[in-house]
Order: sequence, then C-alpha cells, then structure tokens
Amino acid sequence: MHADPLVADCAAHGDFVASTSTAFDHVEFPPSSFDSAHASVTPWNDSFDEAKQRVKVDNIVTVEGLGVRQSGDGDPAALKFRCGYVGAQMLAFSWNDPVPPARAQSSGSSSHSRASGKHGGARGKHAASGKGAKKSTAKSSGKSASKKKSSK
Repeated sequence: MHADPLVADCAAHGDFVASTSTAFDHVEFPPSSFDSAHASVTPWNDSFDEAKQRVKVDNIVTVEGLGVRQSGDGDPAALKFRCGYVGAQMLAFSWNDPVPPARAQSSGSSSHSRASGKHGGARGKHAASGKGAKKSTAKSSGKSASKKKSSK
C-alpha cells in the first residue's frame, strides 16, 4: 500500500493493542487509512504528552483504522492511534480506547491492567509482554518480560 514505514509500524502496534482490548477482535486498515487525510508523520521534538508519557520524541505518527468488535455485532468503531518515535524506535503510544483505563494508583492488582498498557494483558495473550516492553520503553528500557534473562 506504499505506507510510510513509521505509519505501518504504528498501525501494526495499534492492531495488536486493540486486539488485547475487551472490545475489539482486530483493526482493519482500508487503503485510505494510509493516505494523507488519515495518516501523518509530524516532526515533533517535544514531549509525547503531558501525562505519564512525557518522553521527548522526534516524530508523532497518527493513523486511523476500523475496530472490529469481538462480538461481530454493530458497526466497526473509528479508532485513532498516535505513536511517538525517536528514529525508527517507538517510545510512546496512545489511542482512543473506548474501555476506560484502570488507574494503577487506585489498586495495585487491577484486573484491568491491560487498559493502562503497563503489564501485558489481563486476558493472557501470548505476546502481551511485547506490548508492555514497547510502550514502556522510555522508562523500563526493556526490563519487562519480553526477554527473560538470568544471570545463572
């Protein structure tokens, strides 16, 4: 589809994250998702956001897709993904998740930790640790379960 590599990467990450949601099975990206009206790479050189993801990024990538619900009922939902990059490395991610995120400070063992994106999925997806590692790269720098190494 001749998408910019960063747009394609952001779309792939968005599809993965949405598939861990209790609301969506997957995201569809019609060819129009990658045109200039629905996707962009914007030079940034500032913080990704003013909340937990204050990491400085060089580019903000946005891409839109259609969230296909797990039940298969109803119309697909319009989803917007926003990714922050330094070079080709994604350091921050957000999206218009319709499931309200659980607040980590209110409960240390929230069954909805998936919504905050910090600890893989509560649903036990086999690749959930990759999401946590990618999203929290700015803080944990790969200390998540994505690579389990032992010194012994």
